[in-house]
Amino acid sequence: MLICHVVGARPNFMKAAPLIRALAAMDGTRQLLVHTGQHYDANMSDVFFRQLAMPAPDVNLQVGSGTHAQQTAQIMSRFEPVLEEHAPDMVVVYGDVNSTVAATLVCAKLGIRVAHVEAGLRSFDRTMPEEINRLVTDQLADLLFAPSRDGVDNLLREGVAPERIHLVGNIMIDTLKQMLPEAKRRIPQGLPSRYVLVTLHRPSNVDDPEWLVSVLSLLQAVAKDVPVLFPVHPRTRARLQGAKLSTGELQLLDPMPYLEFLGMQTAAAAVITDSGGIQEETTYLGIPCFTLRENTERPITISVGSNVLIGRDLEALRRQLGHALEGRFKSSAVPELWDGSASQRIAELIARDVDSARHSAAVVGAN
Repeated sequence: MLICHVVGARPNFMKAAPLIRALAAMDGTRQLLVHTGQHYDANMSDVFFRQLAMPAPDVNLQVGSGTHAQQTAQIMSRFEPVLEEHAPDMVVVYGDVNSTVAATLVCAKLGIRVAHVEAGLRSFDRTMPEEINRLVTDQLADLLFAPSRDGVDNLLREGVAPERIHLVGNIMIDTLKQMLPEAKRRIPQGLPSRYVLVTLHRPSNVDDPEWLVSVLSLLQAVAKDVPVLFPVHPRTRARLQGAKLSTGELQLLDPMPYLEFLGMQTAAAAVITDSGGIQEETTYLGIPCFTLRENTERPITISVGSNVLIGRDLEALRRQLGHALEGRFKSSAVPELWDGSASQRIAELIARDVDSARHSAAVVGAN
């Protein structure tokens, strides 16, 4: 069988790497890796392939940046000839980026089966482009691999046929577990013995100058008591420079490769973020996490894990962060099936589905 993987952004790489390895161990499996080029900066893309020991992409669509419509359209127009040339048995898409929905739309038009890894997550906020991508992808995909039971419930509520839905656990944890020993060895030298780690990149946080000033003011106040380390996303750095905002005592860093950043998470006293993947990683690690968003598509990180949804209540952030730094934080646990074996479960389900589809086609052909 020929399986085509479509990746376009860093979270995709971390989800694809363990599944590529799991499928490679199966007899008779060939794989095609298509990188859309949605993340094109070397720090944001190439280094992740190296650290995750992923094969070099067979195809790079090199779409680069643009509006959501431009990026989606370019991926669709450039991906279609790839499918027509290689005719894969199944295309696997990951997460909720533009690459995910674009590839799914092309496959649906060509009648090629699609598997969606990380299906069913919902923020219930359609102002988020990612939410639109999730909704469309899950309606069109043939196999839906949910990382948690809330994802299954969401899909059933939306009318998705139960036989298309599979609870497999969180494939991000497969990568985290495998890489954790090396990540701990790669913790950058010279870090403070105790620090708060910050990442911010979503438009709701960095494109509103007044709000960004308020957040920076709070972080600078925190930095007077405990160092604040802030690896700055290119989008965020551009906003900081464009508005000439003061960052005071904050320790601004370049974007971090996966292993170094994971190592920094393991040693952090707390994490402040607006990232979806970091909510999951801190939950597995048991690190207090404060999410500067009004909603999250990963509610299990709150109900079971170590995440707290802050929204725009900076006083709540100040209070909750203080509790965490004093050792008075809520108890948390690792969610169901976040055990490092999601990729194996997914690989077996994909192989079974391809075999079934081939058998059905043979029966139809014989008649």
